Amino acid sequence: MTVFQGRWTLDDRLESMLREVPFEVPSGAAAVTVRLSYDRSQGVLDLGSGSPSGFRGWSGGARDTYTITEDWATPGYLPGPVEPGTWHVWLRLHRVPPQGLDYTLEITTAAAAPPAPAVEEPPVAERPPRRDIPAVDGLTWYAGDFHSHTVHSDGTLTIGELAALARGRGLDFLTVTDHNTVSHHPELRARDRGITLLPGQEVTTDRGHANVFGDVGWVDFRRPADSWAEHAERAGGLMSINHPLGGDCAWLLPISRRPRIAEVWSSGWWDRRWGAPLAWADAWRDDVVAIGGSDFHRPGDDGLPGAPTTWVLAEETSAVLDGVRAGRTAVSTGPDGPLLLRLGAELLALDADGLVLVRPDGARQVVHGARALLPAAEGRHRLETYENEVMALCE
Repeated sequence: MTVFQGRWTLDDRLESMLREVPFEVPSGAAAVTVRLSYDRSQGVLDLGSGSPSGFRGWSGGARDTYTITEDWATPGYLPGPVEPGTWHVWLRLHRVPPQGLDYTLEITTAAAAPPAPAVEEPPVAERPPRRDIPAVDGLTWYAGDFHSHTVHSDGTLTIGELAALARGRGLDFLTVTDHNTVSHHPELRARDRGITLLPGQEVTTDRGHANVFGDVGWVDFRRPADSWAEHAERAGGLMSINHPLGGDCAWLLPISRRPRIAEVWSSGWWDRRWGAPLAWADAWRDDVVAIGGSDFHRPGDDGLPGAPTTWVLAEETSAVLDGVRAGRTAVSTGPDGPLLLRLGAELLALDADGLVLVRPDGARQVVHGARALLPAAEGRHRLETYENEVMALCE
């Protein structure tokens, strides 16, 4: 066993927030286990791992121990060869009190790997009836969520449990975006769970979060935000800015080329009379593709999967990202809730607690386009009321 003890100070944090503590792994090792201890009532230290070949995992402040073997690893970490040589424990000094924060690292290697923990897969959930939305030019509106977390970062549900919850709420697809890791990606394709699970990564820093969508490999959160967008584009993925007005998670990072996709509607936008998210989107760039994300972590926190729901017009659920890339999106409070959509140059909040966010010159176009997104009977009634309100604004 190798033991490191020390104290992180505010000066340490100001000098460099991310620290790498090196240790040696001998030839013949079959497992590496790292344990971090400190007073969690005083601060937060984020935890990760790097091996001679590069990134091996990240769990942020959600875990204080991890194990890596060739055949399995703690969620958030990548299984694979336990290479001999210099490894690193990654520590991010997320919150350090004025008096400093004492810590202890215990690192052990073993010649034999421990058995993998058992994971129980829940049955496929029953799905409620789909919303009656007409197809457009042979394309279908699919309901989904672009922001969710599992035990692979700081969520409490396994991939299977999250899939069952999302399908049970009427979603067709779900993007799983665990923080700063891609260890969940292989599990998304492991079996049929009755819902399309799309790979993603929430690239998480203290000054802003972004989601990268697609099977594009690990995106290095230690590098500038411009490199995240370049990585996504180079590998055929997409990048969105997450909850840009989300309190201490608001977007503060410099970026030279602003991504077109933005999580305009997150679970924190509970009162749509608060127009700041749309004002931010309009200021960010004039052709924003609006998506929504629950940022689900655990029942009782944030929104449930699909709150809000993002609708994407696509050929099939596997082509959802192509629909987003083409700007064919709408967002609603839930699978059956009020809508936010873009039509031409307008972002419209339809039936959002009585607020009409549309310029008069686009009113008739908006009303016409919104019909395709509402159930027939309910839609006619709501649009007749809405059209009267908008036409009054035009007079």
